[in-house]
Amino acid sequence: MNTFRNRLEEERKKKGLTQRGLAVELNIPVSEIAFYELGDKKPNLDTLNKLADLFGVSTDYLLGRSDQRQNINQQIKDVLSKDPVLHEFWEEISRREDLQLLFKQTRDLEPDSIYRVIEIIKTIEDEERMKYGG
Repeated sequence: MNTFRNRLEEERKKKGLTQRGLAVELNIPVSEIAFYELGDKKPNLDTLNKLADLFGVSTDYLLGRSDQRQNINQQIKDVLSKDPVLHEFWEEISRREDLQLLFKQTRDLEPDSIYRVIEIIKTIEDEERMKYGG
């Protein structure tokens, strides 16, 4: 079973595109799409990337290397794009090694322990507010 050709055809149909319509979108001959779907030819890297972008899937998904339609980074970006506060927070975590370490250290804790860590952080915040008159 050629996963690429099957996934290409499936994604093309989900988009409501004919082979000709997909060829127009990619600015390639329609025969190329037919060859891809027959399994007689593979796209070059540029075309593969265009296909993945057009369908909103990862290249690994198209190639059959993963069953996850999007790579994890794209999934994160999609979630963050819907919530500006989360997006800002993610950007801050991306820049700060100390926050990354905090999350790594707490990742495997039980929810009750996480709430205890939050309470400790709130206590430290209160102490700083009192100390600096805030």
